[in-house]
Amino acid sequence: MLSTLDISAHFEKYWPLESATIDLLKECIVKKVIKRKEFLLAEGQYCNHVNFVIKGVLKLFHTDDHGKLHTLQFASEGDWLTDYSSLYNNSLSQLSIQALEPSQVLQLKKEDVFRLYDNSPLFDRNMRISVENAFIEQQQRVLQNISSTAQEKYDYFLRKYPHLSNRISNVQIASYLGITPEFLSTLRKKRTASASFS
Repeated sequence: MLSTLDISAHFEKYWPLESATIDLLKECIVKKVIKRKEFLLAEGQYCNHVNFVIKGVLKLFHTDDHGKLHTLQFASEGDWLTDYSSLYNNSLSQLSIQALEPSQVLQLKKEDVFRLYDNSPLFDRNMRISVENAFIEQQQRVLQNISSTAQEKYDYFLRKYPHLSNRISNVQIASYLGITPEFLSTLRKKRTASASFS
């Protein structure tokens, strides 16, 4: 697990940060402890932070007019999670962020993020990679939703989140896949049966 202020370690796989940027990060970063089911962001609020998960699992989701939850993303250790639309457009969020288990995140305020962009080209580059990866992930989700069967969506979930399949409930996974928990149980049984005959 990354140490509380060693967020720079995350960037080592991209572009290592300058020591001055690391010092600035340490000044800006705030650690937040979140209880299970607690909200980090609720629909109708302004998103004013980017969040880096150092412990736990959180979900990004939308609740439609009928009260149905649609999960867009899960985040666990080493992942970034925020509502970029609300953050960059200064608009009310249409999304919520909630902890699925006791969690800890490192937060950067929007103004500090922009200050780091201005003062550190390497931080700017690293964060751009993170945003681009999030965009690619959402593109993949759209393609999955319009062209894949439920079984293919479930297989994709297992490939993308192999470390989470035993940490989150069937209800949460079903919400991500856009199916009922009962149908997910059927898919799991079929997959298990198929594996036993292979």
